[in-house]
Amino acid sequence: MQTYLLSQQFDTGVLAENSTACPANATICNGTSCVLPEDNFNEILNVVLSTVLTIMLALVMFSMGCNVEIKKFWGHIKRPWGIFVGFLCQFGIMPLTAFLLSLAFDVLPIQAVVVLIMGCCPGGTASNIIAYWVDGDMDLSISMTTCSTLFAMGMMPLCLFLYTKMWTDSSTIVLPYDSIGISLVALVIPVSFGVYVNHRWPTKAKIILKIGSIVGAVLIVLIAVVGGILYRGSWIISPKLWIIGTIFPAAGYSLGFLLARVAGLPWNRCRTVSLETGMQNTQLCTTIVQLSFTPEQLELMFTFPLIYSIFQILFALLILAGYRVYRRHQVKTKTDVEKTEDKEDSKSVSSHAKINGGFISNETK
Repeated sequence: MQTYLLSQQFDTGVLAENSTACPANATICNGTSCVLPEDNFNEILNVVLSTVLTIMLALVMFSMGCNVEIKKFWGHIKRPWGIFVGFLCQFGIMPLTAFLLSLAFDVLPIQAVVVLIMGCCPGGTASNIIAYWVDGDMDLSISMTTCSTLFAMGMMPLCLFLYTKMWTDSSTIVLPYDSIGISLVALVIPVSFGVYVNHRWPTKAKIILKIGSIVGAVLIVLIAVVGGILYRGSWIISPKLWIIGTIFPAAGYSLGFLLARVAGLPWNRCRTVSLETGMQNTQLCTTIVQLSFTPEQLELMFTFPLIYSIFQILFALLILAGYRVYRRHQVKTKTDVEKTEDKEDSKSVSSHAKINGGFISNETK
């Protein structure tokens, strides 16, 4: 059993009077130093929270599937223009942006590698939740997340080989195909159940969707808070990585939206592609980093996925708030226009009635 040394300063008078001043669970007590058993509370907490969050995420993806229609989803698969645009964003724009940011800020080679790993990761499931709240195309969102996770098995090694050889040997980076496979299964199975429920019981599916969207919003905040608590000792890191972690997701959202618009996609799909581009699977990036590098290297790079995760959520919430304000303004504007048109119609009807001796035809009512 591993142990660690806990140094405690005791008052000599207290030690003389009370020999039990040393903690009761100490295995060795010598002077002012006590050897205590390793506290694995944080490890247990991590396992428990990971299990709870995984179950919650599966339930949320089930509810997101309740908004997917089989015909529309299959339409995206048969005519995959939107998926293709998303593919270009995910494995074209994001790795290139990561490469350019690493060059521009001249970070350490090992730090450039973690930025590139983040840029090569597939889309995260949080994008599906935000896409729902901004009235995005949920069928496209689900299909893009699924396809990017599937394509990641081949595209991640290729992108890392192309971009990281300037700084390190890409063969040293261990890609956890089992984690990618688990992510894919955890996405496809609950979504499939949700699609089936929507097909069989559309009324109940709407209720499940509303509940799941609220739970999903809570889950996003919860993941950010839990990550900050569990890894609170890892926040000392180069300011350059903080800056990159701020710019990178914002660039992903902006460039994804721009490319989708240039490709001629409608506005709701542009919002969807934007979110799918900027929101990366940060859990997968963390797993790759932990498997591939030594503890000394982890000290320089481990925090970056957490930084990216925080700012991708922050910018997504800003996008959501901006869209809600825009939508409310548009609704008010449309209402004012409709009232004006109704007044003009009533005036024209009354004048028409006067001319025709008070007779109003059924067509003008």
